Amino acid sequence: MLDTLHANERGSHMSYRIVFRAAALLMAAAAASTLHAAGATPGATPAASALQGTQVGTLKVERHGTAGSPVILIPGLAGGPWVWKDTIADLEKHHVVYAVTLAGFDGTPAPSADGNWMDRADASLAQFIKDNHLAKPILVGHSLGGTLALRFAGRHPDLTGGLVAVDGLPIFPGMERVSPEQRAAIAAQLKAKTEGATPDEFKAQQLAYMQKVGTLDAATAERVAPLNARSDQKAVARYMAEDAGADYRSELKAATAPILEITAFAEQDAQMGPMKITQAQKVAYYTALLSDAPNAKVIALAPSRHYVMLDQPAAFGKALNDFIEAH
Repeated sequence: MLDTLHANERGSHMSYRIVFRAAALLMAAAAASTLHAAGATPGATPAASALQGTQVGTLKVERHGTAGSPVILIPGLAGGPWVWKDTIADLEKHHVVYAVTLAGFDGTPAPSADGNWMDRADASLAQFIKDNHLAKPILVGHSLGGTLALRFAGRHPDLTGGLVAVDGLPIFPGMERVSPEQRAAIAAQLKAKTEGATPDEFKAQQLAYMQKVGTLDAATAERVAPLNARSDQKAVARYMAEDAGADYRSELKAATAPILEITAFAEQDAQMGPMKITQAQKVAYYTALLSDAPNAKVIALAPSRHYVMLDQPAAFGKALNDFIEAH
């Protein structure tokens, strides 16, 4: 299928290697979230201030903090509240923080097979905000969680006070140059590959991703990968496929809330097909993918890989706090 895609795109800048990298990143998203290099070890429990968790639709929500404006944290594919350990510790001093887990991730039961799971997560988040009378919370999402936050802002502008997407986009990089049918085929291929892996192969995928795409620190990759592998394998495959086949760019026209996109940049990884790209070029590319949003800004934190909060915790924390305080 990728060979066909390459042939169809021969006259453009979209090379086989660009498509393959997009596919590899999607596969890698199964490793989904991170810890600070000095953070928790596998099996760590959430902070003592957290509630046990409230189930709302297909979301489990933990609350941290007692006062201040609301902030909702959404991890990436396969992630759980532990992803935001350092972020929660910082934000709960002045905000009420809600850490979300999508059904099927971090040891939670997977949802039923009915419907689109991203749609169900969206509806569950809207229900949670309404039921708890949250006044336009700030949404912070990483990777898949960033994608969910972006589409939520377009579908529910009245419920969104602002959002920070950490390397999460309305369409997967590179996929904007292929047809919807080709995106669907790539998504199906990725889903089958993840579902068909043995448990040991699934664990190996998480480690390989963390080592090559997730973080610049090898020791952290070794420590974090087992946490990612606690998620339901079929659920990871399902959410991954829905993300890979989607294009939410047009929905951003209704997203009136301020948006900050934080992307990663590492010189050794700055390759798209045969071309080297600069940090400025990557920022410009992400800005183009968000061009339908009326109030979006893109910044890069370097050097870092996909899990920016892992490789640049201080810079990430400052950027996040500055955005929250401004909005």
